[in-house]
Amino acid sequence: MALKHPKGPAQRKRDVADTIFTSWGSEVPRHELSSEEMDPLAAYQIVHDELMLDGNSRLNLATFVTTWMDPKAQELMAECFDKNMIDKDEYPQTAAMEMRCIRMLSHLWNAPDKDQSTGCSTTGSSEAAMLAGLALKRRWQHKRKAEGKPADNPNMVMGINVQVCWDKFCNYWEVEMRQVPMEGDRYHISAEEAAKLCDENTIGVVAILGSTFDGSYEPVMEICEALDDLQAKKGLDIPVHVDGASGAMVAPFLDPDLVWDFRLPRVASINTSGHKYGLVYPGVGWIIWRDADALPEDLIFWVNYLGDNMPTFALNFSRPGAQVAAQYYVFLHLGFAGYKRVHGYSRKVATNLAKHIGELGPFELLTKGDELPVFAFKLKDDIKNYTVFDVSRALREHSWLVPAYTFPKNREDLAALRVVIRHDFNADMSEMLLEDLKSELPRLEKQPAPVHDSTTSSAFHH
Repeated sequence: MALKHPKGPAQRKRDVADTIFTSWGSEVPRHELSSEEMDPLAAYQIVHDELMLDGNSRLNLATFVTTWMDPKAQELMAECFDKNMIDKDEYPQTAAMEMRCIRMLSHLWNAPDKDQSTGCSTTGSSEAAMLAGLALKRRWQHKRKAEGKPADNPNMVMGINVQVCWDKFCNYWEVEMRQVPMEGDRYHISAEEAAKLCDENTIGVVAILGSTFDGSYEPVMEICEALDDLQAKKGLDIPVHVDGASGAMVAPFLDPDLVWDFRLPRVASINTSGHKYGLVYPGVGWIIWRDADALPEDLIFWVNYLGDNMPTFALNFSRPGAQVAAQYYVFLHLGFAGYKRVHGYSRKVATNLAKHIGELGPFELLTKGDELPVFAFKLKDDIKNYTVFDVSRALREHSWLVPAYTFPKNREDLAALRVVIRHDFNADMSEMLLEDLKSELPRLEKQPAPVHDSTTSSAFHH
């Protein structure tokens, strides 16, 4: 949602006039409602033509979000655009599909009581993460009050690589944000450093299963073990939330021996984005708690559902049911074997592309795409006449959107490019990207000095 604030950065001026000239030769106001109606085909053509100026989503290697679904999924979503998820008594089957998805995810993530699954759908992982944070805060508050202790100074521990939704949660709900900085070649949280930041006011530790900076998994089991040791020494019982926005829909299929989910007793909740590696168009997310005790009852609202009370817990109220129906469709269509095949192919494309880019002279891999099908790479230290931002701009001339960005605190010296491989990005496309990258290197190598840096390139935020 676009937000204009007087103190914000100046917006790029694209509008050249206050009117739009249509191909029919008429004028239409650009910034106010027209006094007359317009033919729907004419209105469609105006919007359609302007949207052609957007980038091609299939060539956008910055986004984790699903950019392709099969025709049957699109047809199904179109049938559900008019259904409001909150009207559970009017759309009981949509509500039933939501609950089935929750139970499927509880099974997938090894919840201890899979038949009493606790969770809900959301508009995405940002909302899901905030719900998880609220539950952690409320649990901590109840415990502190029961012990006769103050409950007015909560904090939460996480890596500095977390997605901005966690900054929002801590800001909006007044929780101190304690972040583990990057160090050297460690680009995410470490168990030892996380435990050091915990105290009696810590409501939880966030572990990221798939960092957006480089696609790597954070060591969830090691974090839990460090917190076990902390409890044994100091009596602090601190839960873990796993932000599996991407990885929670990859690891169960490709890394079955990796223990990161509810098999670890300290993991209280997990979120994921159905619209990322869940393979659904935006926006749908999921939040699952290990059991009913992990979600404080005073956060639950009850709505009448066909003569019975049904619990609901979400920040949004009205929202379309199309994405939930689409998620259920994909679960039915692919099953475990299908997800394993699709994500396995994406990882194969990612690791192969990363390997070939790493073999090009100027680049050095930071990750290889062998966890999330995502990898990051940098220029070698001896290259001074062009930057990763120059590389990103050069690829944009071929319509590829490959983000360049600097890393956060303690590694602000590190600038990298990142490639996200989704299921609609195949081996042929990766070869085209590689060839276009190769074709631009001679020109870049002839540059006498860098042209673009982090201050002159298009903004990119994780």
